[in-house]
Amino acid sequence: MEVQHSRNGIDSLTVRLMPTVQREAALQEAQRLPQIVLSPLSISDVELLAIGAVAPLTGFLTHDDYERVVSEMRLTNGQVWSIPLTLPADREFADSIKVGQRIALTEPDGHILAIMTVQEKFGYDKQREAREVFGTEEDKHPGVARLYKQGDVLLGGPIEVIDLPSNRPFMENRLTPAETKQYMAAKGWKTVVGFQTRNPVHRSHEYLQKVALEMVDGLLLHPLVGETQAEDIPADVRMKSYKVLLDNYYPRDRVLLSVFPAAMRYAGPREAIFHALCRKNYGCTHFIVGRDHAGVGNYYGTYDAQRIFDNFTYAELGITPLMFEHTFFCMKCEAIVSSKTCPHDKADHLVFSGTEVRRRLRAGEPLPHEFTRPEVGQVLIEGLHGK
Repeated sequence: MEVQHSRNGIDSLTVRLMPTVQREAALQEAQRLPQIVLSPLSISDVELLAIGAVAPLTGFLTHDDYERVVSEMRLTNGQVWSIPLTLPADREFADSIKVGQRIALTEPDGHILAIMTVQEKFGYDKQREAREVFGTEEDKHPGVARLYKQGDVLLGGPIEVIDLPSNRPFMENRLTPAETKQYMAAKGWKTVVGFQTRNPVHRSHEYLQKVALEMVDGLLLHPLVGETQAEDIPADVRMKSYKVLLDNYYPRDRVLLSVFPAAMRYAGPREAIFHALCRKNYGCTHFIVGRDHAGVGNYYGTYDAQRIFDNFTYAELGITPLMFEHTFFCMKCEAIVSSKTCPHDKADHLVFSGTEVRRRLRAGEPLPHEFTRPEVGQVLIEGLHGK
């Protein structure tokens, strides 16, 4: 089944976007307003707000919500929310506007995305946010480094979306939450598991997904395509690898490939909660949480992203996490296994670090079939070598 949606993203299944008649008037208003140029992270956040991926949020956090999210992972109404979605501004711009004023949110080229009513502007402690959200104050952490470089004042308030970002690749797979829910309903899927990834899907990931597919009706393979680190595999290469994998090794009527337009924050456990809540908005009933979810470097314990779910009930989250141990190929078992199912020594286990995988790919060396499907490996090598 194909989900019908317009190529510019302005359609009846995209929520919180102004009707055409109002949009023209709002655009004229926005051109007269003070304008703030958004970072790549904030541009992604505007899209998430526009399509309803981060419901119940309808704008950037105001002071009390920000404080409670940072300290308790909840909004002021008590609802679980683990990542502060904020709009930073430099002091000069913040001082030039007043509370209650409307401002235009633009991309660097001047493309106007939204109008925001500034309900509050407030200072904040960057070190505290780093410590609470990322678990470290070290600027070697990419999320912390980005936090330290952003403006010193946060602007809070609702946004009215005029247009979606101009650079939105993968439109044939860029489905809104309403569109994924429509697809799932048409398929008759009552239970759907979501899988978050910023990497190619290797045999271990495939194993997790297929184990989950034994329990639910459908799989939402939902790769993140917003801003990532330079060393991560480019999104266009990853998308080709996902498609060749699904075409050759998955049942066509049980998997939906759609992209998640968020940027990576590398917030580990907190981002695992954030990713789960977003996938609930896309219609998922279950969410796979593997080892070191949304991690980077050695900042988080292997299973910290699973343990954080113990702090919340199902009633609070509205989605069921599926926890998996680290998986690998065992030469003696001749299969993908985990420590729960394999009795053999580590010497029999084929395990590759991300560093080794990237080294082999950039050197044009094939990855062993026990680690990745040959079709996927070929796509990755060709993509990284420009073939």
